[in-house]
Amino acid sequence: MPRFPEPAATGAVTIRTTPADAYRVIGDPPAMARLAEEAHRARWLYGATSARVGARFRGYNRNGIRRWVTTCRITDADPGRRFAYEVTASPLRIPIARWCYEIKPAAEGCTVTETSWLRAPLWFIPFAMLITGIIDRPGANSAHIATTLQRLKRHLEGAPSPHTDARHG
Repeated sequence: MPRFPEPAATGAVTIRTTPADAYRVIGDPPAMARLAEEAHRARWLYGATSARVGARFRGYNRNGIRRWVTTCRITDADPGRRFAYEVTASPLRIPIARWCYEIKPAAEGCTVTETSWLRAPLWFIPFAMLITGIIDRPGANSAHIATTLQRLKRHLEGAPSPHTDARHG
């Protein structure tokens, strides 16, 4: 059960692509990290090479000069429909968040909804603020979701994204 049961942030975008094509990117954390705002790299752990329930990946995050690492465990891997994972702060293994991507068919392709929940214990929140430099986590997640979904849309619809190319090229 999440520490804070209501979503901290959510956003949606309609993309001119199939749910299966959207899932291929969303369900691949190393590919998705190239489109994200705060996460800048991800790698599979313990021999995992693709999304399946229970698989783990490491997330490398940054905000300016600040850097931190998380470990994520996939909780939902339903191709073309849903991809979700729980996030723990490494190396303490403190649960801090849950992220979910819902993919639904739409008249012009599919709609992707990205949602985050905060799960950090209250005592950990001041440490998280120091580590990340982010005071308003729900506000930051809302902004990051909007940016990530727009980058995902540009990527899947084939439009060039100078910001993404410059960051990761």
